[in-house]
Amino acid sequence: MEKLAVVLFNLGGPDSPAAIKPFLFNLFNDPAIIALPKPFRTALAWLISTRRAPIARKIYAHLGGRSPLLEQTLEQAGALEAALGGETRVFIAMRYWHPFTEEAVAAVKAWGPDRIVLLPLYPQFSTTTTASSVKAWKRRAAKAGLTRPTVGVCCYPTEEGMVRAQAALLKDGLEQAGPGARVLFSAHGLPKKVIARGDPYQSQVEMTARAIVAALGRNDLDWAVSYQSRVGPMEWIGPSTDAEIRRAGRDGKALVVQPIAFVSEHSETLVELDIEYAHLAKEAGVPLYVRIPALASHPAFIEGLAGLTRQALISGCDPVSGRDGRSCGETWTGCGRTE
Repeated sequence: MEKLAVVLFNLGGPDSPAAIKPFLFNLFNDPAIIALPKPFRTALAWLISTRRAPIARKIYAHLGGRSPLLEQTLEQAGALEAALGGETRVFIAMRYWHPFTEEAVAAVKAWGPDRIVLLPLYPQFSTTTTASSVKAWKRRAAKAGLTRPTVGVCCYPTEEGMVRAQAALLKDGLEQAGPGARVLFSAHGLPKKVIARGDPYQSQVEMTARAIVAALGRNDLDWAVSYQSRVGPMEWIGPSTDAEIRRAGRDGKALVVQPIAFVSEHSETLVELDIEYAHLAKEAGVPLYVRIPALASHPAFIEGLAGLTRQALISGCDPVSGRDGRSCGETWTGCGRTE
């Protein structure tokens, strides 16, 4: 029987208060995040991480001083392993904290699979997430001499299982909120200049939102897409989630907020959405604020990931330069646009 290694990509998160500053340094030292020559990028990453670490420590203090992301990713890995069956093992490669990409490469090589599938836990493709993770994997795999046949998934903004899971979770939230509530699909933002270079992330986020609304079958649904987690002085894509919360307050609308680019709970959901934005909603006069949980290990989502893995084995796609161009914008070719 063929031995299959599936590698889940995610950003990672600090596992202790002492890890917060180095985690931030690793994040901002990524050329996909700050596109400067190495000496300048490294110096700027040190400066930003030094300044932001005290703020981040206060955020993570709400979570016991650490991110819950790894534990949830381990649960997803276990569920996916069970769904795929056979001689399959699922590994985790975090981009900015343990288990780092090089740790995952070493574990995969030691196990000795026949084939490898790279599966990002980023449903929407971006140069700042999927592409960065894949490039790191290729560098580390080449350095370690890991040469097994490797294919992957580029993106899956409208994957049926994921959309079905999101729609089911949203339906529960809408029942809790009652008639007339507005749905706010919130995703992590990006600087406008990243999108201007052709990055398809924003268009794919909007595709996900439309797919969820269609799955609900609610033509009368009041909904909008917004973007959160802005960092730094650059102009970011919008509308911002905080601006949409204030608009809901002016309109006297109850809000049902659903994260659609985060598939696991972490600081952006458990603190930013649940604490900071809930407080803002109360201040803005929003009559009811309901937050939909992240997908985590929802059976339909795991089923969708298993299907994506099987399809990747058939299509043989490179996760960045492969054949799937259906979800990419007209100006982007990096994820394999063929149309």
